[in-house]
Amino acid sequence: MRSAHTPRTRRALRAARALTCAAVLATTGVAGTGTGAAAAHSARPAPTTARTTAGAGAAGAATTDGERVNFHKWTTQADFQAGTAAGVTALAGDRAGIAISSTVGTMRYKDPYLHTTKTYAFSTWTSPTYTPGFGATELVSSWDAQTPAGTWLRVELNATMEDGHQTGWLDMGDWASGDTDIDRTSTSPSAGVYGQVDTDTFNAAAGHSVQAYQLRATLYRLPAGTASPRLWQLGAFASAVPARTGVTPSPLGGAEGTELAVPRYSQQIHVGQYNQYGGGGDAWCSPTSSEMITEYWGDGPSAADLAWVDPSYADPSVDYAARSTYDYAYQGTGNWPFNAAYAAHYGLDAEIVQLPSVDDLETLVKAGIPVAISVAFDSGELTGSGYGTAGHLMVVAGFTATGDFIVDDPFSPSDAAVRHVYQRGQLENIWLRTYWTRPDGTTGSGSGGVAYVYKPHDLALPPVADPNSPTW
Repeated sequence: MRSAHTPRTRRALRAARALTCAAVLATTGVAGTGTGAAAAHSARPAPTTARTTAGAGAAGAATTDGERVNFHKWTTQADFQAGTAAGVTALAGDRAGIAISSTVGTMRYKDPYLHTTKTYAFSTWTSPTYTPGFGATELVSSWDAQTPAGTWLRVELNATMEDGHQTGWLDMGDWASGDTDIDRTSTSPSAGVYGQVDTDTFNAAAGHSVQAYQLRATLYRLPAGTASPRLWQLGAFASAVPARTGVTPSPLGGAEGTELAVPRYSQQIHVGQYNQYGGGGDAWCSPTSSEMITEYWGDGPSAADLAWVDPSYADPSVDYAARSTYDYAYQGTGNWPFNAAYAAHYGLDAEIVQLPSVDDLETLVKAGIPVAISVAFDSGELTGSGYGTAGHLMVVAGFTATGDFIVDDPFSPSDAAVRHVYQRGQLENIWLRTYWTRPDGTTGSGSGGVAYVYKPHDLALPPVADPNSPTW
């Protein structure tokens, strides 16, 4: 049986992230209900049909058997030389990546959001076929690149399904770091009976699974231009996570007493600012989390970058991050790979991953790497939060001496209030589950362990727990 991440389930979670990043509500009520300003941004209701997928059990039951996750990336010169290049050169040197050497065609691009039509010249790089070793039901790509003025890139997926058929090339995102050449956007193409790209995630249809895949990057520039996008990492996680309403609490993993000095930014102090970017601060948990981690590493926008932000606004880099992650089709700032690409355009190595356990979080935190996690929960499920959410990002900055989470939660009334300590078992459960059933019979949808991992290139990621199931 397939994972609980059916297209319908994922659309519910994605809808929640599109409208608020959180659909964060007051201390009473559950996601999708309530009154006042929060309710005005509430998510479309989650599906009300309870899932009967194999592995689902009573609330809180451990159902982790059969979980498979595989993250694979192409990042070295040898990796890029192993692919198929058309007008692209794999540059010499560590982390140099690929760039246009000679264009191989042109394309007229009609931007539905900028209302412009321009001709671009392009080149392509296509990865070798990669086999994750199991039938995946979900795939999310991410990329690290820089796009000078007059350039942009597109990432596509071609999946080979269990019956040998291929999906054909599916657009996973049209991206530029700025918004003057194109307005970055997802397109959510369909693969017919085999599945659907839902903003940034390919979901295999019921009864189908991804056995292998290729990624393709197309680099665009104006025909008279000489600048080129530079792409130095392209990767994806493929996963098959069983339906589960909860997980067994994990033992302590050795990160107790570790707390990283992550800058603390509240999204809530930005309520009412630049509502054209997904609704303003209420909706900016993802870029606020990305900005906290980016600045932890000493990176972020320059004074010149911030010149357009109203000088009366505190923490203008959060406004900048929201504008720079906004997906014009999705109409929100919660596009996962767009957030990773935002951090990467400063030079960081950034990837979207799906982690099977808190052990992975502890391994990263012990290595000095804070991690943003994607969660969803109802009011009362996370003691001390004071809200419920249909989809939210927060930064794991450490663990207390007893193993509870130290979290920088952007849904806080001020920067000073961003630091929270959340109970280990509660937060672990709501992060790793794929769905839950509310007392009223409606269904909430969880990410199943999705996380943002950003770090400098000269800091190596720690070894993965199982080399046969790489998580980063």
